[in-house]
Amino acid sequence: DADRERFYFAQRFSRAALGLAGAVAEPFRVWIDDWQLAAAPGDGEQWQLSAADTEFGLEISLTASKPAVLHGVGGLSQKSVEPGNASYYFSITRWRSSGKLRIGTDIFDVSGLSWLDREWSSNALSPQQKGWDWFALQLSDGSEIMFYNIRQTDGAQDEHSAGTWVSASGESTLIRRDAIDITVTDRWQSPAGGIYPAEWTVRLPEKNLTLNIVPVISDQELFTTVRYWEGAVDVSGDRNGTPVHGRGYVELTGYAD
Repeated sequence: DADRERFYFAQRFSRAALGLAGAVAEPFRVWIDDWQLAAAPGDGEQWQLSAADTEFGLEISLTASKPAVLHGVGGLSQKSVEPGNASYYFSITRWRSSGKLRIGTDIFDVSGLSWLDREWSSNALSPQQKGWDWFALQLSDGSEIMFYNIRQTDGAQDEHSAGTWVSASGESTLIRRDAIDITVTDRWQSPAGGIYPAEWTVRLPEKNLTLNIVPVISDQELFTTVRYWEGAVDVSGDRNGTPVHGRGYVELTGYAD
């Protein structure tokens, strides 16, 4: 909530017993309690998302504008040199979205773009790695960027940092670590302790792209099973000399000890 500078989040755990949580492929449905993401009745091309907590709630219809993107090599995203430190990872980077958003007792009609990520692994990082800075950006020219910058315990960038460029037509290409430059231009100190990056300049020379990334609000820190920063960002810059803008999401881990 940018106007009131409030960041809302909720987390739930459950088990499949008694139907409390689960997933089915046909017709597609994933749920936990009364939160669910499911194919719309009679329309497998459209999904519906519903979730509500005390302070906020969502009822959103989503239609994918692009096919799923497999990150890494065929969907296997390697995170370190050690065996087992990898994840299966795919995204659907652009959904046309509309519905209702509740904040407190206020209900708003909303529309825009969404991004879905799905990543699972047994153990993603090695003992020599501290955390990651992860970027997911939707640009006004129809393209998207996903990039994760893995940090070593000494602060250096790990060689397994990588990402994906998705063109306006939906074609995806690997972004290697040395193809992108990310410079932190500001930082934010959490009241609970820890200093996070809080503004970035991103350059992707092979796409003639330069972006400035700024959080929508400074405090988007989550206190869940782990404490980390994950929130909405505004994007501006240029590509091939033409201005571009956009919105994105950034996740920062390993800064709050």
